[in-house]
Amino acid sequence: MAVEHVDVLIIGAGISGIGAAVHVQKECPGKSFAVLERRPNIGGTWDLFRYPGIRSDSDMYTLGFRFKPWTSRKAIADGPAILSYLQETVHEFGLKDKIRHGHNMLRAAWDSATALWTVSGTQGPDATPISFTCSMLLSCTGYYNYDKGYTPDFPGAESFKGQIIHPQHWPEALDYTGKSVIVIGSGATAVTLVPAMIDKGSGPVTLLQRTPTYMVSRPSVDTFAVGLQKLLPAKAAYRVTRWRNVLAQQFMFNYIRKNPKKATDKLLGLVRTELGPDYDIKTHMTPPYNPWDQRLCLVPDSDIFRVIREGKAEIVTDQIETFTETGIRLKSGKALTADIIVSATGLNLQLLSGLELTVDGKREQISDHVLYKGIMFSNIPNLLMWFGYTNASWTLKADLTSEYACRLIRHMDATGTQIVTPVLQSNPTALEPFVADFTSGYFARAMESLPKQGKEFPWKLFQNYIKDVKLLRKGTLVDGVLAFTRAHAEVETEPLLQAAE
Repeated sequence: MAVEHVDVLIIGAGISGIGAAVHVQKECPGKSFAVLERRPNIGGTWDLFRYPGIRSDSDMYTLGFRFKPWTSRKAIADGPAILSYLQETVHEFGLKDKIRHGHNMLRAAWDSATALWTVSGTQGPDATPISFTCSMLLSCTGYYNYDKGYTPDFPGAESFKGQIIHPQHWPEALDYTGKSVIVIGSGATAVTLVPAMIDKGSGPVTLLQRTPTYMVSRPSVDTFAVGLQKLLPAKAAYRVTRWRNVLAQQFMFNYIRKNPKKATDKLLGLVRTELGPDYDIKTHMTPPYNPWDQRLCLVPDSDIFRVIREGKAEIVTDQIETFTETGIRLKSGKALTADIIVSATGLNLQLLSGLELTVDGKREQISDHVLYKGIMFSNIPNLLMWFGYTNASWTLKADLTSEYACRLIRHMDATGTQIVTPVLQSNPTALEPFVADFTSGYFARAMESLPKQGKEFPWKLFQNYIKDVKLLRKGTLVDGVLAFTRAHAEVETEPLLQAAE
């Protein structure tokens, strides 16, 4: 089996991988690179999910790349529009020939003697064995298992005579015209599905939730951005809008965290305005946690509130006792009937796309490691991971991670080193979960398989774009924690303290 070598190997051709490829191409000229994508299309999430209404819950002025303005009218864009934006990026920057489809990478083995990763897997429907070597390995695979969404073990599910569907695996030919639907869940997917299915011709839809979530309405068109585009060149208008939205989001997040009672009252007051004084806000719209303990659900143009007001959708807050032939029986004794049940119950968290890691022959579990600046793993060389914010758009952090990766590459070229390792001499006693103060179910279910974070910089993971701009875009690389060494050197040796970049 032939082994192909590239300087930089990027796994994943979604938002993170495409962005990383553009940065490497622009900021590290002369470096060879390839983007390996398991699926037949680019786009990651925005190609995989095909359910009705699929959209971002972040505005496109922050979900878009820093280097490519979002110029469409809608700030809250649907999946096809986002996918088109990514396709435009691939075309504009000439990346098509750099992306290899059908490459399912399974294992990555680091060798300190050669300062190389060997990444192996299979290609195509025949699962032909393939292997690459690279100096830098960039994992842009997202944060969840693409093969299987999370569905609880519902009692009696096998007795239901209709269809049970998970949004991650939406049937292309599903006809729900005129049919009654139960959507189980209260997160962004459920809140998106309910009005979208109704607007596309379904019968009545019931959103069945165990606990409510905080919902906040926002116009899908950012009139400030649209007006600014008429006054300024596209890049300038985009830059101003992007920073305006970043600062507004950070202000609101910090205000809500510091004033949870006032924020709760305000959020629920806005919902009461949407649904009227007679709606049971306490039961159906008041979560048992503070805002931003879990991500807020964005409601573009009040769409779910509209279909509730129109009587086309109903929220039921209860627990499932069992599925029946015709629907679901609840613990309260109430029976719900449906032709289709959609289990919008979340994702299975999975970092590095399940890649099996070994370092100098030793198998490594990422759950045994501590995150460095939220993007590298303690004592694992030349490996970076892209992971976005829980309180802001994914791409803000992805862009910064790409910039940081390129800074590392340039620094190693300038100093004649081949290996960069965040050195943690011994595990600190005070460790926190991968994402602290965030209680969403998909994180809670996967906590034992995730890396940890420390309580102090640089092992602390910030959910703050402005701080990360200072640390990742402008902060020093030579910090006494990153060890820059040469091939054959042990990672425990003193860092080579050459001038940064």
